[in-house]
Amino acid sequence: TNNGETNGYLNNGTYWGTLTPLNNTSSIRVVNGGGKVSSESSTSATLVRPSIVLRSDIKIVSGSGAETDPYRLEGDSDTDLNGVKLNTRYSGEYIKFGDGENNLYRIVSHENEKGTKIVSAKLLKDSGTVKTISFGSSTYLSTSNIINFLNGDFLNSSNGYLTSEQVNMIEDETTWYQGNYNNGYSYKLAKYTNTDMSSLVSETYDFKVGLLRYGELMVMDDSSNVNYWTLTRFNSYSRIVYVSNFGGINSGMTSSSNAFRPSMNLKENVIITSGDGTKENPFNITLAN
Repeated sequence: TNNGETNGYLNNGTYWGTLTPLNNTSSIRVVNGGGKVSSESSTSATLVRPSIVLRSDIKIVSGSGAETDPYRLEGDSDTDLNGVKLNTRYSGEYIKFGDGENNLYRIVSHENEKGTKIVSAKLLKDSGTVKTISFGSSTYLSTSNIINFLNGDFLNSSNGYLTSEQVNMIEDETTWYQGNYNNGYSYKLAKYTNTDMSSLVSETYDFKVGLLRYGELMVMDDSSNVNYWTLTRFNSYSRIVYVSNFGGINSGMTSSSNAFRPSMNLKENVIITSGDGTKENPFNITLAN
């Protein structure tokens, strides 16, 4: 049950799809941000909550099952990680990175096959207020306000977003793929020219800091109830895809201001010094010699 549409497990404050069709039509059942069940076209983009069945011999090694103290399963409770390279760890794990109120990041992937792609666990803030910015006059990343900020003021340690040591942990250049999305398109087209992923999009940019693209792991993982940018173009040179305040996908004019979550690749010689990768005990990291 959904427990009165308020605090049941179906209601996590976002807009997500189920696998249940609506009366054999082209629509599916979805759960909206308030916990109510409604319907949506099967071609529309919604959040996904993967469901799996674990084997009967899986053992719990720690945790109470509470939200703040989840179960840790056998094989998932690594210990003594001091000196282990961060690029051996898993998507979703937490890292103590960033300064002040922006000091928590998550592992996204190892897309460049050597380092670790991470993203801010929450929207960037200034003195407790979510920071917003526009792309500017066009969707081209090379001239956008948001990329100029991320590769300028954001990297200046005196501005309080990152420490100088952390800036040194970031790869000097990461390739950012700017594909096009439209309603009903596959998320794969945000990086590839086709859905079999045999050819990359031609429009790429090399920056130190960027944003996640539409469909990328962790792109929708935020519950701040504020719209925030991706770097993916919405099939038009005047609109960019953003994640809406209820977790769905929409698009906005480049002149609009939205929040954002900085993303970057950490160098391959970044190592863990302590922590277990949970939100309550994130990895502490340093740059190995």
